[in-house]
Amino acid sequence: MPQRRDSLQRFQPAAVPDAAKAEEERQPERRSPRLRWRSIRVDGRTARYAVGGRGPGVLFLHGWGLGGHAYARPLEQLIRMGMRVYSPALPGLGGTASLPVEHRTLAGYARWVDHFADTIGLPRPITVVGHSFGGGVAIKAAHDLPDLAERLVLVNSIGGSAWTDGRGVVRAMRERPLWDWGLHLQADLFPGRQVTRVLPVILRDAVPNLLRNPTAVWEVAHLARTANLAAELTALAERRLPIFVVWSKRDTVIPESAFMSLHTALGDPRTITVPGGHTWLMYHPRAFGELITNVIREPVTGPPPSPDPRRDEVGQRAVGTEVPGTSASENTGSEYHPPSWGEAFGS
Repeated sequence: MPQRRDSLQRFQPAAVPDAAKAEEERQPERRSPRLRWRSIRVDGRTARYAVGGRGPGVLFLHGWGLGGHAYARPLEQLIRMGMRVYSPALPGLGGTASLPVEHRTLAGYARWVDHFADTIGLPRPITVVGHSFGGGVAIKAAHDLPDLAERLVLVNSIGGSAWTDGRGVVRAMRERPLWDWGLHLQADLFPGRQVTRVLPVILRDAVPNLLRNPTAVWEVAHLARTANLAAELTALAERRLPIFVVWSKRDTVIPESAFMSLHTALGDPRTITVPGGHTWLMYHPRAFGELITNVIREPVTGPPPSPDPRRDEVGQRAVGTEVPGTSASENTGSEYHPPSWGEAFGS
């Protein structure tokens, strides 16, 4: 089989010295650049967003039930590494007013992102990063607004059409009950030491959102559950927009079947697998910063077409799973796993 060129082999940051890592965790506020929160009016309604830093622009779209505060550490890491970050609280969350009822769709959220970008004078095109539900909004926005995204980074993103139930049966994502989402999100937060780092910052966003606007929280959950963006993903691949798909090995909120269906819809995207669970970027912000920095350094040339019709086999190689007939050393090119991560992820 022809060897697949793996553009991600260079994504290997230097190890973080243990002493420096410990110091970073002891004094994150003193050493971190600051995000500044601002209030504006978008379409005549209140909107909140965080901004900070200088350098290449990054538009970050957050996950379900949260706002920007839960992502302060990873976003401040991007600032520290020389980027300018824009992170809006999506409608109905984080102090941003809800969309009108008729616009509470992924297309409506994408239009809101467009109007938000116009309101603050966001430079276009820009690197768009979406985590979880924010990834679905990012996909729809990049599809509907061709001038918005210079590159798209999908971090543990919704948008895949498949889900594996407790019996191991692959089913349509729209059949996944909301309680199953919640159960796996809860399980994602509690193993290992990350619970003491991540749970407080998540609750800081999630509790006010539930108290202030519970309807919006559940409406967003419904959108995440029913999102099937296969057509949009295929169109983006045909447009040759540079797309990076990031997924973590222990993510059960966005399970492997969902990730693989998203991957298949894109054909042969640049794919990065990392250790950890659904919220890995919150408890290891330095790794997230290094990953995004390396993505931005990639030349904007669009994803290379795959000449090999055996797409499933090529896709397996891209996500770092073992392909029959290959050795482990041949099959790790897309795995982003610097030496310093083992302890950080409890592996």
